[in-house]
Amino acid sequence: MLFNSFSFLLFFPIVVAIYYLAPHKWRSLILLIASSYFYMAFVPKYILILFFLIATDFFLAKQIEKNQGEKRKILLFVSILANLGTLFVFKYFNFFSDNVGALARLIHWNYSLPILSIVLPLGLSFHVFQSLSYVIEVYRGKYRAENNLLTYALYVMFFPQLVAGPIERPYNLLPQLKQEQKFGLQNLKAGLERMLWGFFKKIVIADNLAAYVDQAYLYPQGYSGLILLTATFFFAIQLYCDFSGYSDIAIGGAQVLGIKLIENFNYPYLSRSMAEYWRRWHMSLSNWLRDYLYYPLVFSIKAHVRTRLYLALFITMVLIGLWHGADWTFVAFGALHGFYMVFGQITQKSRQWIVRKVGFLKFPRLYHFWQTLLTFSLACIGFVFFRAATLGDAGYILIHSFNGLIGFFGRFVGVTTSLNQATTPALFGFLNQFLLDGEGRRQFLFLIFLVLFFVLAEAVSYSKTLNLFSVKYRWVRAVLYFSAVLAIMNLGVTHEIPFIYFQF
Repeated sequence: MLFNSFSFLLFFPIVVAIYYLAPHKWRSLILLIASSYFYMAFVPKYILILFFLIATDFFLAKQIEKNQGEKRKILLFVSILANLGTLFVFKYFNFFSDNVGALARLIHWNYSLPILSIVLPLGLSFHVFQSLSYVIEVYRGKYRAENNLLTYALYVMFFPQLVAGPIERPYNLLPQLKQEQKFGLQNLKAGLERMLWGFFKKIVIADNLAAYVDQAYLYPQGYSGLILLTATFFFAIQLYCDFSGYSDIAIGGAQVLGIKLIENFNYPYLSRSMAEYWRRWHMSLSNWLRDYLYYPLVFSIKAHVRTRLYLALFITMVLIGLWHGADWTFVAFGALHGFYMVFGQITQKSRQWIVRKVGFLKFPRLYHFWQTLLTFSLACIGFVFFRAATLGDAGYILIHSFNGLIGFFGRFVGVTTSLNQATTPALFGFLNQFLLDGEGRRQFLFLIFLVLFFVLAEAVSYSKTLNLFSVKYRWVRAVLYFSAVLAIMNLGVTHEIPFIYFQF
């Protein structure tokens, strides 16, 4: 069941009504049944995998708490093996099998592994990480093992964040699931406002941009210049609005039920460095990998302190890429961000010295703008690997993105080169399709308007100068609510497009 579906618009208010009308002792069961129904609306049989992991980790966590010494480590290892093993089979086995086969053919070895005809269960990467977080915290002695299987099952399966996070921690979500949540108009109002903004970002902004992006990335060899640059820029906005829109709906939906989920985004495109960017983008994943992978790697790698830090950082970023998908494009995405992070650490003092010597600090606003622009541009380069179907496509897009632009300016200054002759037709084909044709022009200008509206809305929200949904007069708020709903109904994409992060 997609958030952006008519089914969810019926499902959610019914669940909320039953939840608040029922006695507290029945509410966890009601939410668990609702969450099971929500998940089974996708592929019903895969809920058995979820139940298996829930039962395994619930039992192992209790045993970890009861035992001491080496046995606790063995039990933790079994939990990690069960979770990551399940994830490997469904998400990475075919990728591994393909590459083993390719390597065997390269060395003329007649060997191959089978290809499994299976589909990745929805949200498995999120379930595994959230469940492992609980077991690891119990192992570290920072959280007591849960005695109620139903409560723990709801911790893993809570439907607002079941499919694509945020990846919760036990000390935030579990206590709230045990508390009796009182119905409150403030929670209802704030939660619905958050959901409405999430729906707007997804259906109106992200899904409209998707049509342009999909066309360019489906066959990038057919385009050059502005169309590839614009498609990559649009994808950055699409991805953010798609994923943060999902998070807004999840967080808002949970708030309506009286439960506060952790935040997942904090204006990442306003970051002034890649390190800051990853502290602001998909924060629940970044923090998870920091606490459960990066720090343990730093202390386990036997090397010089700086070498340990850099190596642990690079490995963590590569695994962030691989977490997103079983493909070399995602490995390249993670490796590129690993390079960004390590290079930024190594050159930090040198760059600060250059900034002081050149005098950039005399113009702090201009310097901050440059840092933000550079960070966003580096993120967009990474998004090329994230979105491209193959490494070849990603390479083509990166190499040829500026060709049409060069040809365009060369034509106007009277410089004719083989590059101009090759790229100018592609550029003017783009102009003809998206700017000169009446319908294309209207659609393209509409997308530009959406992007500008998004940028303005983010800037206003970040500056904390105005919250449109909190204006003083009720009639103004009513007009805003009505306008947002009207925009979703009339400007949004009418067919249901899955959220991008559902595939992970």
